[in-house]
Amino acid sequence: MRICIVGAGKMGTILADSLCLQHEVAVYDRDIKRLQYVFNTRRLTSLEEIRDFDPELLINAVTLKYTISTFNEVLPYLSPMCMVSDIASVKTGFKEFYESCGHPYVSTHPMFGPTFANLRELRQNHAIIIAEGDHLGKVFFKDFYQSLGLNIHEYTFQGHDETIAYSLSIPFVSTMVFAACMKHQDAPGTTFKKHFDIAKGVLSEDDFLLSEILFNPYTPSQVENIVSQMNKLLDIIKRKDSEEMCQYLTKLRENIK
Repeated sequence: MRICIVGAGKMGTILADSLCLQHEVAVYDRDIKRLQYVFNTRRLTSLEEIRDFDPELLINAVTLKYTISTFNEVLPYLSPMCMVSDIASVKTGFKEFYESCGHPYVSTHPMFGPTFANLRELRQNHAIIIAEGDHLGKVFFKDFYQSLGLNIHEYTFQGHDETIAYSLSIPFVSTMVFAACMKHQDAPGTTFKKHFDIAKGVLSEDDFLLSEILFNPYTPSQVENIVSQMNKLLDIIKRKDSEEMCQYLTKLRENIK
């Protein structure tokens, strides 16, 4: 299959490296410098080159802020039967776009990032395939993600965003609160050091990536839940209520079983 990946960022490059052994792959990016470490693929820097490549599948791997605008820029250069897809971490507005774009589509979300994931061993990681997509497109990505060892899940567009608000927003916000309270430690404990390493990893991510996760319309309710739990814990601490603290800790342990 001829596959064009738009965006030579971290995920675009990973997808190109993973797909190029079995498919004819091209990577498009207007910044030629971002293509210098892309191998075994065609390097495209103009929309006309995308038209000449004539992809059967286009994977939009640019940051969420520019995903739909990039689609609108590229679509006139695609054949009507070219399937279009994205890997965005928030899908708000995508269903409406896809249903009016005039192309078959499939939307997925590989839920691993270069910062923390071991790219050679992804069996503990997951990928989401959106249920509303084209059947053949879903089959393609299911086979592809399974070849990487990922665990596959299928959600609707709405179900995806609700899930992401829980699974990513909570750890992201908790990490940001930790970082906001940060001060230098001459003798940090083991737990502190682990949290510190996580904070460094999360905050090394692109600002747009962090923002798009937190601006998910389902995130505020999750943050409100964090605030509620923090207030509850603070109240127990202020009252030094040992019995209630034990009950609270018991509940926490049950939550993480």
